[in-house]
Amino acid sequence: MTAIKSARGNTEMVTTRRTESHDVSGIISLMRYFTEQTFGRINVIYLLEKANLAVTLSNEKNEVIAHAAFLDYPNWNIVDQADWESFLHENYSNEKCTPLNTLFMHLFVANEEYVVGCAQEIIRTVFNAVPAVHFILLFIPSHVDLGPGLGTFFEQMMSVPGSIIDVDFTLYVCHRHQHCPQLYIRKARVEDHDDLMPIFMHQNEILRETYGDYFLAELIEAQDEENHAAVCEDDGMAVGLMSVCAEVNIQLLHDCFDLGPFHGLCKPHPDDILKPPQEPSIQADEEKSSQTSQEAESVLSQNSDHISSQDMDIQLDTKTEDVLPQAADDVTSQSTTGSLQNNVSEKEGVNTVSSAELPIDDLIGTDLKAAGTPSLEADERDSFHPVYRGAVTAFCIQLFCIDEKHETRSLDFLQYVFNLFPDKDFCIITVPHLVPEFLLIQNFVRVDPFSNSTLDHELYVFHRAGLLTSFKVRAATTSDTPAVEMLIKTLDFNESILDDLKVFLQARRDPDGTPVQAFVAEVLGQIVGISVVKNEMDIEYIRSHYNIEDFIYFSHHQREEHGHLYHFALNPIFHHYTKHFLKEILRLSYKSCLYYPIYPQPVEGKFQNPYAHSLTSALHYMVPVRPRRQIVYPLEKLGINAPSKQVSKDQLSYALNHTNRKLMLEPKVSVNARIVVVGASNVGISFLETLIFCPHLKFNNLTLISTHGLPGQNPPGSKHRGFLIDSHCFNDKDYALMSLCSWVNVVVGKMTGIDRAAKHVVVSKGKKVPYDHLVLCTGQQYQVPCPTGVEISKLLTNREVINGCKQRYTGVVPTNLFNFSDDEDCLRAEQWLKENFINSRGNVIVYGNTIDSYSTAQTLLALGIHGSRIHLVQPPLSSNVTCLNNNAIENAVKEALLKNDVCVYYDSILAQWNEGDHPDPITCASFTTKTRPFKLQCSEVFFLEVIITCIFQSQESLHAWMYKLHSLIMGWKS
Repeated sequence: MTAIKSARGNTEMVTTRRTESHDVSGIISLMRYFTEQTFGRINVIYLLEKANLAVTLSNEKNEVIAHAAFLDYPNWNIVDQADWESFLHENYSNEKCTPLNTLFMHLFVANEEYVVGCAQEIIRTVFNAVPAVHFILLFIPSHVDLGPGLGTFFEQMMSVPGSIIDVDFTLYVCHRHQHCPQLYIRKARVEDHDDLMPIFMHQNEILRETYGDYFLAELIEAQDEENHAAVCEDDGMAVGLMSVCAEVNIQLLHDCFDLGPFHGLCKPHPDDILKPPQEPSIQADEEKSSQTSQEAESVLSQNSDHISSQDMDIQLDTKTEDVLPQAADDVTSQSTTGSLQNNVSEKEGVNTVSSAELPIDDLIGTDLKAAGTPSLEADERDSFHPVYRGAVTAFCIQLFCIDEKHETRSLDFLQYVFNLFPDKDFCIITVPHLVPEFLLIQNFVRVDPFSNSTLDHELYVFHRAGLLTSFKVRAATTSDTPAVEMLIKTLDFNESILDDLKVFLQARRDPDGTPVQAFVAEVLGQIVGISVVKNEMDIEYIRSHYNIEDFIYFSHHQREEHGHLYHFALNPIFHHYTKHFLKEILRLSYKSCLYYPIYPQPVEGKFQNPYAHSLTSALHYMVPVRPRRQIVYPLEKLGINAPSKQVSKDQLSYALNHTNRKLMLEPKVSVNARIVVVGASNVGISFLETLIFCPHLKFNNLTLISTHGLPGQNPPGSKHRGFLIDSHCFNDKDYALMSLCSWVNVVVGKMTGIDRAAKHVVVSKGKKVPYDHLVLCTGQQYQVPCPTGVEISKLLTNREVINGCKQRYTGVVPTNLFNFSDDEDCLRAEQWLKENFINSRGNVIVYGNTIDSYSTAQTLLALGIHGSRIHLVQPPLSSNVTCLNNNAIENAVKEALLKNDVCVYYDSILAQWNEGDHPDPITCASFTTKTRPFKLQCSEVFFLEVIITCIFQSQESLHAWMYKLHSLIMGWKS
């Protein structure tokens, strides 16, 4: 909390926070006649819906005592929101205002007693919350006086001679340097030790415990041409330190991280090997690719040489913390390279920032499209790592810390440290997985690790050109086409992007009449980004099928303000400008919301939907929207009272992502902790679903270990789905609406061990998956029963063998024995039946006393197997409660089985396979009962027995099971 004083000397403790909807009544109560004179008539709810940033001060009683709203275009409708920049430069003396560094105040209200203190606190908060902002502008009528509140901090901006500006309004400006000035950066001196040590000790004492009390003084004293230390200074006192080193263990980084988008952090070299050896013709293409990348890099170098201090702006968004070095090799081997180049190779795709953004063909089957560690099946692809022969062009941050009060000025260091290494293009840093993503590295690009990487650090990279502030977004023109083609030529769907760009340039509309808009991002005259937006024509469907009103008040957005993001590609060097790019798209296109759908995964390498969009690197800055539960309407019965076809139409389900003006300046926290979930059970899927739908969190390292990958991959309507009862938790449509593959890495295999000391899981083939948090959700699984081994010729009963029937089977699993645990097991059984059993003679044994045994019997009948060939053998119950737990249902099931000639054997315990001989394949099985044992000849055996007994915990679950049983019974009777 912060203390503010009134003109009378009274003190009030206030909390500064983002404005929430319940603050509206308090804001309205603070509005006076002066407010309407200064800002005009304001609809507060509407303003909050469209504001990029809204700040509220509340006291200890949670009463609103001040509020301010800021947008990225002028108030009072002085000029069109898309043209204000040129308007300002033509009519006012300040030419430094750009959409990147400027916000406009649209409302300010405060308790009259504390108006000066409230205004100062809100302005300071805005400059701290948005470090890129340097100017806050305000238009007011010329006859209005700002008063003691805003007038204390705003000054009038003078118009240029001959200006055509409306004389009825006056423009005022508030400068950053008067509230949050840029820090002075200089070379560190030994005498800074006393100022810096309290900051380090407040953060962590590991460094002092490891290296002694004077490690910092020794570090500063050891500076040379390769090692430098810089401090930031405020009022003559050192408040932060950054230690950088030119020595980088580049080989370790090449082994652990996918540095392709940054050309391995090396200068291009003719001997670079960028692709696996292939046919001679392709090798020739590789040499050409290497030469092309070298030419592009030379372009970058030329641009870097011409970057002036006026083009740089270190007042960007960042935070700070200690980065504790582990081993010297680990710290100094952190680097990444990239370049302001439009010509990049396949893995150097413009929007390659996380594996979620890679082309589908580059991913592991269909199991991986998300950020983080690639799937285990990627080993063969990952076995080849590019070889870079050029000089290393990166330096690393070894140690960094800054006082919490000045953490938003962290980026001020980078201009200085880049000047220390004029021949280096990249600054890199590694941080442990469990260290929160502080403000400094929020402007860096996170590099994807390889699937076999065991390095317990995340790698972040920042390019020298990222300090440029001449990042301009504008509507695309015909002359941009060649540059856009060069930018996206290696991306999948590049033809689709170019086709939509052509539509915009020629007609501004799709053939079906949908308005199309295309925008490019430009830096120093080069095109570094492209985006295509269309009007969202299915907004009624979206509103009825997704909870978008968790993020917006729908009634305050016009239909034409909803936009559909079709394409978004941005050079990874400028990835930290993604949010600004999106903000500018909304402003220039007159939109307030953007939507981006992710359609179901590809089947056999092809998208199920021919209109699937290109993958986008903007996904990180959007929020996934939860689907709504749908009402199943009896449309024929409702007639004219039925909902519109726009709401009730049946179309391919997709996962929806969303952003709006309110979210543009709202931070999204990245969590790098490695969370490994073992098992794609209902609990495991639900756990992952909960994490990915957290709107303000992004989990970069979610991993699922599953025998068959993500569920829901098989085509709908397959008969094998009937082998196991439906849990009614998730179906294929639910998986499509979640799009887990966009956020979760998948390791296809079985967990065979856990090393808790080393914190890794051992999976199939001895592969290791490291973790920070391990969640075991293996679910209920059927086990192969162990025969008791008794000879039925001795006429033993269950009472005499009951003690041996709970042993675990460890022998060879027969090839014609099927143990169901998931859809893949069922699919394998269905295929085997069709190929080897249905058209031949023989019996099938279904062994189990769960509801799945009945479901399996029904599926066998549906496959065309006569009931006389099906033998349902049920072992004794472990309690008096049956799986159905309802006499009426049990009688109906028995009647249906009898009608279909299915033989049922009760209270039977497996005694032997093949009379004790080798069990593969099974030709007969013998069982003991309460009375006489028996033997069955068979061609196939299904085991559906678990130790857990199905007991219904609620009426809802009972009704779900009863509904499924009714379907089964009706199927048997048909």
